[in-house]
Amino acid sequence: MDIEIIELSDDKAKFLLKDVKAAVANGLRRSMLAEVPTMAIDYVNIYDNTSVLFDEQIALRFGLIPLITDVDSYVFPEDCDCEGEGCTKCQLSLTLSAEGPKMVYSGELLSSDPKISVADDKIPIVELKERHKLVLEAIAKLGTGRKHSKWQAGVGCGYKNMPIITIAENCDSCGKCAEECPRNILIIEDDVLTVIDPLKCSLCKLCVEACEIGAITVNSDVNSFIFQMESDGSYPSKELIIKGADIIIDKAKQLNEILATID
Repeated sequence: MDIEIIELSDDKAKFLLKDVKAAVANGLRRSMLAEVPTMAIDYVNIYDNTSVLFDEQIALRFGLIPLITDVDSYVFPEDCDCEGEGCTKCQLSLTLSAEGPKMVYSGELLSSDPKISVADDKIPIVELKERHKLVLEAIAKLGTGRKHSKWQAGVGCGYKNMPIITIAENCDSCGKCAEECPRNILIIEDDVLTVIDPLKCSLCKLCVEACEIGAITVNSDVNSFIFQMESDGSYPSKELIIKGADIIIDKAKQLNEILATID
């Protein structure tokens, strides 16, 4: 397997996976979506709420606020010594106290653990009018996207096969295929048809249909994939990819150990 980085930032990544089966690419996608553990607000104790939103609506909004995760400091509630009762090993407290008139943002949540904080300070929660109050305690726990989407660190993971665009020698550079291309990746330069960015090809094959002499073909490499992903902010994109791959490796090792015990 070969990996070529196309784009990499804290919140998104784009890379090329070469010489792998579709199952590997899909396994990485599913691992980032459903297996990488993150911290998320699981329930909310509301002490005072005179806003226009019901308590349940407030709690739902807090549940979808991504939290920067330090997975090494916490354990899953079901694996904790407290047996799910709640302790500092498996949960943390975040508090909020606000009074209107103002817009309440996610950045006003105060965490009891300095290593865990909101990933985005500017997520709007509710607008408080004059004399409106909101006082609450939010309890965050470790979980995975397999259990609930609020624990889903990867929010935009997907891939497509690497396009292969071939231009035959009998091409007359009429430009009809370039006109039909919705991604504008075909241009005529010095009376020669040129592909400027094959990675942007959507494999729609409108250019193939437009060519009357069959001079252009569009196929896909079944063993190469353009992979794109986004992080919700719980992890930097690079760390999320690595954790997703590590989980696949660990599961493969567990499977090998189980198979080794079978006579």
